[in-house]
Amino acid sequence: MQFSELGLKAEIQRAVAEQGYDTPTPIQQQAIPAVMTGRDLMATAQTGTGKTAGFTLPILHRLASGPNDRLTRIAKTPRVLVLVPTRELAIQVEESVRTYGKYLPVNSLAVFGGVGINPQIANLRRGVDILVATPGRLLDHVQQRTVDLSGIEIFVLDEADRMLDMGFIRDIRKVIALLPKTRQNLMFSATFSPEIRELAGGLLHDPASVDVAPRNTAAETVTQRVIETDREKKKALLCHLLTSRGWHQVLVFARTKHGADALARTLDKAGIKSAAIHGDKSQGARTRALNDFKDGKLVTLVATDIAARGIDIDALPYVINYELPNVPEDYVHRIGRTGRAGMEGEALSLVCHDERGQLKDIEKLIKRSLERVVIEGFEQSASAAPRPVQPPRGPRKPSAPGKSPEKRGQKTHGQPSHRSGQRHR
Repeated sequence: MQFSELGLKAEIQRAVAEQGYDTPTPIQQQAIPAVMTGRDLMATAQTGTGKTAGFTLPILHRLASGPNDRLTRIAKTPRVLVLVPTRELAIQVEESVRTYGKYLPVNSLAVFGGVGINPQIANLRRGVDILVATPGRLLDHVQQRTVDLSGIEIFVLDEADRMLDMGFIRDIRKVIALLPKTRQNLMFSATFSPEIRELAGGLLHDPASVDVAPRNTAAETVTQRVIETDREKKKALLCHLLTSRGWHQVLVFARTKHGADALARTLDKAGIKSAAIHGDKSQGARTRALNDFKDGKLVTLVATDIAARGIDIDALPYVINYELPNVPEDYVHRIGRTGRAGMEGEALSLVCHDERGQLKDIEKLIKRSLERVVIEGFEQSASAAPRPVQPPRGPRKPSAPGKSPEKRGQKTHGQPSHRSGQRHR
């Protein structure tokens, strides 16, 4: 199947073709026709499956279609609301709207915490068709009466499983209560736990169902290997891998914010240009680091699990788990950053004695044993004594109104990046 066979508006097809895409991914093949008909949708999809285009393309088509073609004017109230868990994902989704809506008079806006609210208010007053938002900042706007959700025709809940993990369930329900009763609803989630299904039951009406990502499976195009070593050898091993193999654009995962900062400094001192990205970084710093990484100015980007949500880089070749995640499902999300859209990728995990239990849990989850690789000079010592790894943290408690997890610990000074709060015609 080709994109030309999906019946999308000519302006959208032109924008898609300019991006070099001609064949839709499986989720796009299934989701786009369903959304175009106006049906609700429940989609199981992991990152890297093309899900963002799977809903932005048909939404743009629906907005630009109809007897009155209402895109001939600027919408004073948003017609589409896309709710996402993180700032990075908000920027990514809004960027996708801009890319595919290039030849349509569509106004879009991303609003999220960690940056000044006034530029967002000014852009909302000018009018917006598609609003992409994180829950906390959206409710801030609602509280200040700077956004009107009464005209929402299409509501998208993206990465619903991560929303619940981050404690957003109460905020989600508050947002839904503010929406018109009659609307189209689209829900995307990598997994569908009983809690997610309960939420879907109250949100979706006779939905079409799309399942292109079997639960807790990694992309077949990702080569997964484990290097067993000692904790004390990990930094030297990572430097050795990066320098001896000449790798570039390597996404490295650390377990904590402090650990991510320390590791990025170590790599920089070793002559490997690196930056860290996590929740305590200002939005400007996070955006600069991500853009530098995408542009090839950085060899490595060291990230925590939450900060990595929404990182969307075409043909990212390598992911390294410097430390294994506490939650096995996060391993699948991590390595899903590579091997996207059918391209090949490699995921390496540096595992010390302390992490053997976590590795066992991961292998049980993905139902396969990972290949072990020995790097000369960095072999694991048989006499090394394991030290306890900090226990997994459960889901955060629901946040108070206007105080979302993505805002905690954030400074609100500074200006948003050129993407945040940007409008386009």
